[in-house]
Amino acid sequence: MGNADADSKASYEEAAGEPGGALSTVSSSMNPLQPPDASSEEPFTTYFDSKIPIPDDETHSCFSFRKLWAFTGPGFLMSIAYLDPGNIESDLQSGAVAGFKLLWVLLLATVIGLLLQRLAARLGVVTGLHLAEVCHRQYRKAPRIILWLMVELAIIGSDMQEVIGSAIAINLLSMGKVPLWGGVLITIADTFVFLFLDKYGLRKLEAFFGFLITIMALTFGYEYVTVQPSQRQLLQGLFVPYCRGCGTAQLEQAVGIVGAVIMPHNMYLHSALVKSRQVNRSNKREVREANKYFFIESCVALFVSFIINIFVVTVFAEAFFEKTNADVNAVCSNASSPHTALFPNNNQTLEVDIYKGGAVLGCYFGPAALYIWAIGILAAGQSSTMTGTYSGQFVMEGFLNLRWSRFARVLLTRSIAITPTLFVAIFQDVEHLTGMNDFLNVLMSLQLPFALIPILTFTSLPSVMNDFANGLFWKIGGGLVILLICSINMYFVVTYVLALNHVALYIGAAVLSILYLSFVAYLTWLCLIALGVSALACGRSHRLGFAARPELFLLNNVDADAPVAR
Repeated sequence: MGNADADSKASYEEAAGEPGGALSTVSSSMNPLQPPDASSEEPFTTYFDSKIPIPDDETHSCFSFRKLWAFTGPGFLMSIAYLDPGNIESDLQSGAVAGFKLLWVLLLATVIGLLLQRLAARLGVVTGLHLAEVCHRQYRKAPRIILWLMVELAIIGSDMQEVIGSAIAINLLSMGKVPLWGGVLITIADTFVFLFLDKYGLRKLEAFFGFLITIMALTFGYEYVTVQPSQRQLLQGLFVPYCRGCGTAQLEQAVGIVGAVIMPHNMYLHSALVKSRQVNRSNKREVREANKYFFIESCVALFVSFIINIFVVTVFAEAFFEKTNADVNAVCSNASSPHTALFPNNNQTLEVDIYKGGAVLGCYFGPAALYIWAIGILAAGQSSTMTGTYSGQFVMEGFLNLRWSRFARVLLTRSIAITPTLFVAIFQDVEHLTGMNDFLNVLMSLQLPFALIPILTFTSLPSVMNDFANGLFWKIGGGLVILLICSINMYFVVTYVLALNHVALYIGAAVLSILYLSFVAYLTWLCLIALGVSALACGRSHRLGFAARPELFLLNNVDADAPVAR
């Protein structure tokens, strides 16, 4: 890398001499080659005042369970985004609409999500900065402000889904005695309570998230054991990438699965969470080791979340695929269910959401199935609410270099998320409340490029990642995966807009699309330059996109085997 580094440094120094060209970087405020100074204040201390030490284990040079345990935590917090109420609703609808036929799409989406999370974790480990902080240092002011607004929209949309899920769960658990608007208000108080758990220590906070994931596994696992889905159809749906007899409804559901699984703000969250471990970034061996163990932990965490998603899909595939409203109405009437009115006595195909899903489980498998379902949804809503708030904190601090207290941050995001949700809950019924999820899924699908393109851009820049920059395989593979995901989600958005059937909405969508696609094209241009398409750099015009001093110069000229005192 000698010549490339020399050229980069020359460009760096030349840019620093230009009037107004100097921008503050990590290297100007803190030497990244020195071990972290306990007295220096890092942005991460907003939530975690201490870092988890990594034990030495000389007896196991290749793999150590002690070290894996020390690195365990961030991946499971990240995996909660794969289990939020939006994902659960997508799962149950997939089972009800397509049976077992789309399980392979869920598997593929989870694997793609894992590969993207790997990039996010590597960025945080290698640079010591999370994605929002790198965007702040690398992009110019206008694009980074736009990026921040887009990511905040995604976080608020996700927060609204979590509020809806928690409110519905509380309503089901109380047999309707707590109205939906009451459940929405309850989520305000419990979020503040849970968010202060980190005062008892990072490991206890991670253990609490693990407890919530365990609740989801037990509750949805109970439904799986009760319904007893066909194992043959399950395996066939997982490993045979084909959908016999599928139409538009099944195709839209497949697109919805991808959009629900891969969350934009999760890239920002994971790149920040990995900073909670004590890794000396001046030692390449330690960085490689951290990357390895974080990837293993992410594999385990996403495998657990995948199994839980499988439980939900297969339960509804086995019990409710190709059922009509009349079928469910008859069963609910015989069971004297208070939810019978949700299902009109007609021959239309059954349509379910989180609320109806619990009701129909109660009709077919008894009240215990309904209550246990509601407990699982409540655990999903509460856990994803907390991780969403953490994401918002990291994003605000990173993009704006602005530090707010937890109270102020939660108050802002909760207020924005709860206000429209509360109005719908007060003045409309539960179907309108759950119907908001479709709009919110579209909103988050639109924000995906604003996480995926930057993560591929910066992990491909040698000036940022040094020896840990993406190789040719990851550059090409990552680019194709991101193109595929963005194309799938654009199809989902177009389908949703066309279903609105209003000329004014079409015109508004067309105007917004031009602005949106222009900004995505701008980010893509910079990404292609980072991937090595130098012809697009147009001489020095690439400085219009990146900051004048983009290099972090991390890990340069450092002995890979340098001894490190912990």
